[in-house]
Amino acid sequence: MHGGLNERQLAVLEWVGLQCPDGVWPDSTYKVSAQALQSRGLVKVTKRRRHWSAQLTDKGRVYLAAVAASPGERSNEVPKAPGDSLRSPYVRTESKARTNYTDQLLEELAANNNYLIKTAESGPHAVNWASRISAARKSGKIPHTQELRGRQTHHGYEIKLVDMPAWRLVELTPITVPARLTRPHTVVAALQEQPHRMELTKSVYSRALRIIQALVTATESKGHTAALGPAPSIPPPRHRRQAAPQFTITAQDECIGFLVLQEQDHSKHVPTDKELADAKKHTWMHIPRYDYTPANRLRLILRGGTVHRGSEWADHPNRPLEDQLAEVVQEVDLRGEAAEHDRRADQKAQEAAQRHWESVRHKARVSHTHAYRVKHLEEQSSAWHQAKRLAEYVTAVRDHATPLPPGQERTEIDAWLAFADAHLQQLTESALAPKLPTPSQPSEADLEPFLGNRSATNLAPTKLQIRP
Repeated sequence: MHGGLNERQLAVLEWVGLQCPDGVWPDSTYKVSAQALQSRGLVKVTKRRRHWSAQLTDKGRVYLAAVAASPGERSNEVPKAPGDSLRSPYVRTESKARTNYTDQLLEELAANNNYLIKTAESGPHAVNWASRISAARKSGKIPHTQELRGRQTHHGYEIKLVDMPAWRLVELTPITVPARLTRPHTVVAALQEQPHRMELTKSVYSRALRIIQALVTATESKGHTAALGPAPSIPPPRHRRQAAPQFTITAQDECIGFLVLQEQDHSKHVPTDKELADAKKHTWMHIPRYDYTPANRLRLILRGGTVHRGSEWADHPNRPLEDQLAEVVQEVDLRGEAAEHDRRADQKAQEAAQRHWESVRHKARVSHTHAYRVKHLEEQSSAWHQAKRLAEYVTAVRDHATPLPPGQERTEIDAWLAFADAHLQQLTESALAPKLPTPSQPSEADLEPFLGNRSATNLAPTKLQIRP
């Protein structure tokens, strides 16, 4: 190592100093080292239209000059092994440095589009990828705009280097907590009048109210609204976290419940003589393992909406809850924005489903009309063929009746022929002068055969729960 750089990074720095000659690196893993050098202000990396380039900064030139001037650290030998990554007279010939797993991991990620799947291993020599990822996060080598993620999957251990969402990079404005409650918000005033809702000791009660005052004031300045929570319920001590929220903040129609809890310290319980005697006398007697005492620390729990930063904030030795309120306010904003995004997505999905439904119904009505007219056409064709058969029959009857002498039989046949001619004329006119029929408004039962494999009930869009 030299000046905080490992062998790989120093080799890349020297390569950049030679104006990045081609044919030096067998792959693109040098880009990760260049990114680390850029974070130290030694090089400037440029990415434009799939073209990657790097240049030394003034600091990088000074650094290289200092390294080159260091006696006993350089060799004019050019490595001849085919695996040598940098063929320049500036390559160091020191003994191989200790393996840097973080650099290896980041270079491997860069060569695989920032995504890896590591095969699950077992045994004493198995790699603990969770530990390596944790070390990489603490190394300071990951760009501040990215984060390293890892999780166990059924395919193996998944490792990803992803860009941070924009909201993680926003510089938050600190929230000022008032030193005194001179004009308490209506929610804070209600909590003052009903201290049983808080279940806090006097040592933290006033501070909790001032924190709530700061929260509701900051969120209302962003257009959100605060209200008192539902009627309090007092759960058992072990279920304190499930208690009803003391107040709510509604952002973009997303109601978020807030619960302020007092942390507890615990110490090992020393059984009293009475407890020991009772436990010996009664088998159901349970002696607690720990004693719990209220601490002067607070915890804030949020419920409702889509979680972004988290759902809990608590006092820490070097970071009190007051210093974290800006994150809480941002979390309220983010959950409200997510709710609005979901509402719009639901509305778009409902509108798309409605358009699809109307399109399907339109096609079904067209198909129904077509089928109706085809059926009518077939009826007209049948009527025409029937008229032809009847005309032949009437002609045959007329030929039979022509030679008959006047009388009862001839009179009856003439009457039949008159009826048959009138009916035949009507039937022929209907068959030879067709009109395009239009069906009446079809019912759901009429359309069902034309809706495909699904019935009208199953195909119709369901009413989505869209916030107004």
